[in-house]
Amino acid sequence: MTSNLSWDLYRTFLAVLTEGSLSGAARALGITQPTAGRHIATLEAALGQTLFTRSQTGLMATDAAQSLRTHAQAMQHTALAFERAAASHGEGVRGVVRLSASEVVGVEVLPPILTSLRRAHPELTVELVPTNRIQDLLHREVDIAVRMAPPTQDALIARRVGVIDVGLHARDDYLARYGTPSTLADLAHHTVIGFDKMTPFLRGATRGVPAWSRDAFAFRADSDLAQLAMIRAGYGIGGAQVPLARRDARLVRVLPSAFRFRLQTWVTMHEDLRTSARCKVTFDALVAGLTAYMAG
Repeated sequence: MTSNLSWDLYRTFLAVLTEGSLSGAARALGITQPTAGRHIATLEAALGQTLFTRSQTGLMATDAAQSLRTHAQAMQHTALAFERAAASHGEGVRGVVRLSASEVVGVEVLPPILTSLRRAHPELTVELVPTNRIQDLLHREVDIAVRMAPPTQDALIARRVGVIDVGLHARDDYLARYGTPSTLADLAHHTVIGFDKMTPFLRGATRGVPAWSRDAFAFRADSDLAQLAMIRAGYGIGGAQVPLARRDARLVRVLPSAFRFRLQTWVTMHEDLRTSARCKVTFDALVAGLTAYMAG
């Protein structure tokens, strides 16, 4: 196999995997379709493997190509981390910080925190990844992550911010129309909002609460933002972060003693970024802002 292959070949390979066609990859990368085709042909020749076969809908990745996807993605994350680090050199706090947080925290909690950060450091650019999937800090998918579980890798700096309580809530007019449940068993007579697919996290969080199961839900979504939107619309009763629900005068917490789970919240980053000015100020701003959010 040929060594020292150009990064452009791997970049094109990943783009074709993502887009499903040479034309789509070419548009995404800003190159011509023939160039994209040459890159794939060169990579296939060097690896001695067929990576794509033609189909009616475009290019279909072979098993060999699928097995190489994670390696190409790791290379892409490293290249992007390199660019972010290079852009941050110079006086003061500047450059790009890429961070991830859960959907609700990213969309509902972080905006005012990041706005204050931007006003204090106008040369700082933030890339936010709102996702419930845990991003890989070791492979630099992101620089900083707000996580609802303690980190397990030794190479990470982590600060435990505190606990976010999650409780059942409903809008006031829903409760006025259908009544307020006094026990978990009463939920069987209510419109309940919940998840679609069970995850290990949900299994642990709802252990001991048999009433909180998929079959009991009248609305199911794996998006926490979708569930929150339905609670706010008055659709029914669902779980919401208590500090967030307090901001809406129309949301009422129900069964506070019977239903409650706690989100242990951490801010984490790779230890190699401890000397990065852009990452340090962002890390500190997240810790301070999330602490204030929990206290509110």
